[in-house]
Amino acid sequence: MPTVRDIQAQAGEKPITMLTAYDAVTATLVDQAGVDITLIGDSMGNAVLGYDDTLPVTVDEVASRTGAVARGTEDALVVADMPFLSFGTDLQTSIENCGRMVKEEGANAVKIESNDHTTELTERLDELGIPVMAHVGLTPQSVNQTGYTRQGSDPEDAKQIARLAREHERAGAFACILEHIPANLAAQITDELSIPTIGIGAGSQCDGQVLVINDVVGLSEQSPPFAAAFGNVREEMESAIDDYLSAVEDEQFPAEEHSQVAEELDDLY
Repeated sequence: MPTVRDIQAQAGEKPITMLTAYDAVTATLVDQAGVDITLIGDSMGNAVLGYDDTLPVTVDEVASRTGAVARGTEDALVVADMPFLSFGTDLQTSIENCGRMVKEEGANAVKIESNDHTTELTERLDELGIPVMAHVGLTPQSVNQTGYTRQGSDPEDAKQIARLAREHERAGAFACILEHIPANLAAQITDELSIPTIGIGAGSQCDGQVLVINDVVGLSEQSPPFAAAFGNVREEMESAIDDYLSAVEDEQFPAEEHSQVAEELDDLY
């Protein structure tokens, strides 16, 4: 199991790989493939829970799935994504929610969508031994303010994003996600920070990359423009389900090899 220092040491030497997972089966597949970081993202809201966005995701939902992912993981760093309003309301509640993911569910770190009000929390969590991954640029929990459009194209917005990244590095964050910002802005932030940057829709010059597992394997109906599908799991599932239904309806399943017979029951009736 790598530590955050192992991840930091990898920056500049080998690209850091990061994927989301929401259950033990997927976590094991991702882990066995050799991913560096597994993120239990609040993207579970859209990806697996049927919500329109990430805002309804609860602490209990993230905790349950963090535990499942941690149990399915042996080698990757497990990071729990703190959901909307689980932090930032008051310091003590925020610490307790973050601590639950590490203490009770087996996460190695937490991710927090970063703004001015999260610098103190990042610093305090670092002091308590809870590693924090910062997240700037497009922050989906701010969808009602910013939408899902690219952030940082305006010079003032770009300066704000870079400032937040610097301040969370100083507060103790071990890494920083840069989401949906211009590639040249991401490159400048990566050069400026001493902690690793992990991009999603932020170009190729970050220290690592992260995507949602549903997008990577081709399970999503729709994917963001910066994602890529490296398989077509959705088509495979549709085909398998259709074949199963046909086999049952045509009385081809279960076949003889799928059934067992107890001979002592032949004369029961």
